[in-house]
Amino acid sequence: MSEKIAVAILGASGYTGAELVRMLALHPRVRIAALTADRKAGSTMAEAFPQFTGLDLPRLIAIGEVDWASIDLVFCALPHATTQEVLKAVPASIKIVDLSADFRLSDPEAYAYWYGHAHKALELQAEAVYGITELDRAAVAKARLVANPGCYTTCGQLPVIPLLEAGAIDPDSIVIDAKSGVSGAGRAAKEANLFTEVSEGFHAYGVGHHRHMAELEQGFSKAAGRPVRAAFTPHLVPMNRGILSTIYVKLQPGRTAEDLHAILSDRYQGEHFVKVLPFGASPQTRHVRGSNFVFMSVAADRRPGHAILLCVLDNLVKGASGQAIQNMNVMMGWPETTGLEQIGLFP
Repeated sequence: MSEKIAVAILGASGYTGAELVRMLALHPRVRIAALTADRKAGSTMAEAFPQFTGLDLPRLIAIGEVDWASIDLVFCALPHATTQEVLKAVPASIKIVDLSADFRLSDPEAYAYWYGHAHKALELQAEAVYGITELDRAAVAKARLVANPGCYTTCGQLPVIPLLEAGAIDPDSIVIDAKSGVSGAGRAAKEANLFTEVSEGFHAYGVGHHRHMAELEQGFSKAAGRPVRAAFTPHLVPMNRGILSTIYVKLQPGRTAEDLHAILSDRYQGEHFVKVLPFGASPQTRHVRGSNFVFMSVAADRRPGHAILLCVLDNLVKGASGQAIQNMNVMMGWPETTGLEQIGLFP
């Protein structure tokens, strides 16, 4: 375990960039060789995030100053729609894990529809591998560029895709009611995210047109073997971290809610990070906070022929930076849990 690879983190002054630093600083196979920021270039990470005081970390620099010859792998934690041009300049010998939405959609037309402009790096998009680690492990292992999934979509696809693959639920009757903490909106100053704007309140946003719909439907359609359109509504709740997805599904004839629980238990048996709780249990975001774990469960709906799926994760860890490191471990052929064995922080 003595040999280390050199990694760069682009966008290290944002929440997901800082979360990468938090975990990679203790990763036994990684040396953080470059950290970039835009407005904070020239600063130290401790000046941007005081929790890193005392750590021996590179100073924040502009992306143009990165010495690519010294880098083995890059994590790209830049805002959506800015990553394409940046990654075109990265040498082909360097592995990439991209945390933005820029390479998650395999269909260029779908990308243009949802993001309002044509994709600017189609040759890279063609080679990108979508990476929910537990569902796409074999492809991730062979990839040079991994499109790290979104937080909402990870929390929605992990419980639903095995059920679609098993033909256990109706693909046309999936309703995802999801709630996220405020850190999911990023660190940039926004009036709508001020304390007084979000505290003591709870609201839906992106109703009927959230961009994660395209990502969800891409995964669901692949699993079902035909086009699938799911209902998805995200909500903002006044907490820092976490996502809870409450998912309503219609059973295929002859199936029961207990069958769904058995399918998920079998699918994720032996998985370190995905835990299927006992039937009827209610997973809580506080139990996975700060960790790369996903807790899920199944409950019977009072309506015959229906069931309720519950899934929680930390949006900054399994929903972003933790899964990115998990994907890196798979790409490098290392044990998947390396550097990621933190237990949830409670209370």
